[in-house]
Amino acid sequence: MKVLSFGSLNIDYVYSVPHFIVRGETLASKSLNTYTGGKGLNQSVALSKAGLKVFHAGAIGLDGKFLLDELRNAGVNTDFVKCLEDVRTGHTIIQKSDDGDNCIILYGGANQSITESQIDDTLKNFDSGDALVLQNEINNLEYLATRAKAKNMIVILNPSPMSENLAALFKLADYILLNEVEAGQFLGENLENIAPEDIAKKLRAKLPSAKIVLTLGTHGSIYYDGEKMLRQQAVKVKAVDTTAAGDTFTGFFLSGIFEGKDPAWALNFASNASAIAVTRHGAAPSVPTREEVLAKI
Repeated sequence: MKVLSFGSLNIDYVYSVPHFIVRGETLASKSLNTYTGGKGLNQSVALSKAGLKVFHAGAIGLDGKFLLDELRNAGVNTDFVKCLEDVRTGHTIIQKSDDGDNCIILYGGANQSITESQIDDTLKNFDSGDALVLQNEINNLEYLATRAKAKNMIVILNPSPMSENLAALFKLADYILLNEVEAGQFLGENLENIAPEDIAKKLRAKLPSAKIVLTLGTHGSIYYDGEKMLRQQAVKVKAVDTTAAGDTFTGFFLSGIFEGKDPAWALNFASNASAIAVTRHGAAPSVPTREEVLAKI
């Protein structure tokens, strides 16, 4: 089985701050670090480190060539990444607070330059039973997912950041991995007083063909496929940087599923991987290896 992660490649500028900046405030940063990032890149690294055969597709500018080294060093094939001369690589400005939390401003750049031609040329190399992993940081997603489904590929969607253009994409996905905020945005409801299990049921009711994975931060995660409801507790650690926690979880969960493991095993595998990642700085550099996670389990 081959996994195609068709997604973003970003340069992350991470500012360490005592608290998140508020309107009208000028705040001195304690430090600035530059990392490789992008949800697509992060998930490709996680998928590969978790043990899968991964191909990344996307686009960068001339300023982003070093991002390919991160992917290759993690064992990811980069043959389907385009390098464009007329646009900058996507980037983020990340505030990281003293308690390890973060907030992010995203600039799309080359990630928003994906053409139908690039999609068609890339998908020629994949077949029925291969997997396509998507987020919401590149353009032409509906075309991409539709073409993949026509080839009977497995489509996985992590709808982050959430936006209205994802409505059609949700219906094409076989697996949907999202957090409580994204679930509330999709459902159009305030979910503050609703049990996570009931949130998962609401999602499944609207998306009856998809398997739902709802991540709950420090409260763990839930898997629901219409019959089986599973609850995984979070692994307790002292977090220093949560930037790639969700991407790590996604990569390791999917690795477990694609290896034929039970969803309960995959949730535990992903939870432990994410717990290791948040104890490290950076996005892709924080993703652990498969061996590290198995040893922790």
